[in-house]
Amino acid sequence: MPEIPSGAGPSRLKLSIVLAVALAAVSFAAIFIRLAEVPALVVALYRLLIAAVVMLPLTLRALARSPIRGLALVKTIAAGALLAVHFATWISSLSFTTVAASVSLAATSPLWVALIAWLVFSVAPTLSVMFGVLLAVAGAAIIGFGDLAGGSNPLLGDALALAAGAAAAGYLVLGRSVMRSGVNLAAYAGTAYGVAALLLLPVPLLFGLPYLDYPPASFLWIALVALIPQVIGHTGLNFAAKYLSPMLVATTILVEPVGAGILALWLFKEIPTTGTILGASVLLLGVVMTIRSGSWEYVSGRPEAVLEEPGEKPTIE
Repeated sequence: MPEIPSGAGPSRLKLSIVLAVALAAVSFAAIFIRLAEVPALVVALYRLLIAAVVMLPLTLRALARSPIRGLALVKTIAAGALLAVHFATWISSLSFTTVAASVSLAATSPLWVALIAWLVFSVAPTLSVMFGVLLAVAGAAIIGFGDLAGGSNPLLGDALALAAGAAAAGYLVLGRSVMRSGVNLAAYAGTAYGVAALLLLPVPLLFGLPYLDYPPASFLWIALVALIPQVIGHTGLNFAAKYLSPMLVATTILVEPVGAGILALWLFKEIPTTGTILGASVLLLGVVMTIRSGSWEYVSGRPEAVLEEPGEKPTIE
C-alpha cells in the first residue's frame, strides 16, 4: 500500500489497519454466499437488513448528533439505492459464473470512479489513464470469452459483475461526499444499509422467491455475510473513503479477488480457467495502471482530492 500522509485525520497506522481488516473481511463474502445456497436476491436482502439492524443503536445515536439533511440526505438515499443494485447484481453473478471471474469484474470500480470524475467533475483522463482503461476492458473481454466453460451462464454472470462494479463506484463517491460534508460514519453507513434493505425488501416476492423457507444453516451463513463482509468490511471501507480518495479505496479492493480466489480453490476446489487467470491479470493490470496514472491525491483533513465537489468544506470529527 502506498504511504499515507499524516494530517488532521486518522493516523497512517489506523487507516492501514482499518483497510487491511476491511479487505480481509470482504474477501469472505463470495465464499459465505456460496455456502448459504440461497437465491441471490434473498441473500442481498438479508445481508443488508441484518447489517442495518445490528448497526441500528449506533446509527440512531449518530443521527441524534449528526442528522442527515438536505442534499446529504438525497445523496445517502442514492448511495443506498446503488448499494442495493451492487449486491443484487454481484450476488446474482455468483450463480452464473465462477467466483474468480465475478470478483475480478466487480473489482473494476476504480475505472468507474475515473469515469465519474471525468463526466461529473470534469477531470479528463490522461492518455495513460485511457490506455489503462482499454487494457482493463480487454481483460474483461478475455474473461468473458475464456470463462465460457465456467458457471451456468458465464456471459450473463460477467455482465452482472461489471454492473456491480459500476454501482459500487457511485456508492463510494456519494458516501465520501456525504461524510466529508460532516455526517458521522455510523449515521451514513447505517442509513445507507437501511435504505438498500428497504429497496430490496419486495424484490424476492416479485420474483416468486420465499423469504423463510431455507435451512437454518443457510441463515447462519447469511448472518456471517452480514456481520463480517458487510458490517466490518464495508463499514471499514466507508471509513477509509472519508479520508482517502475513493479511487484509492477502490484500488485497494483489488486484493479481494486474490483472497476470494484462494479461498474458493481451497474450499470448493474451483480452479480458474486459463482465460479467467489471463483476463483477470490483464484487467487488474489495467486498473492499477489507470489509478497510478490518474491525478488523485490522498486526503487527510484537507479537500485535496480531484473528486471533491466545488465549494464542499469537509469537517473532520
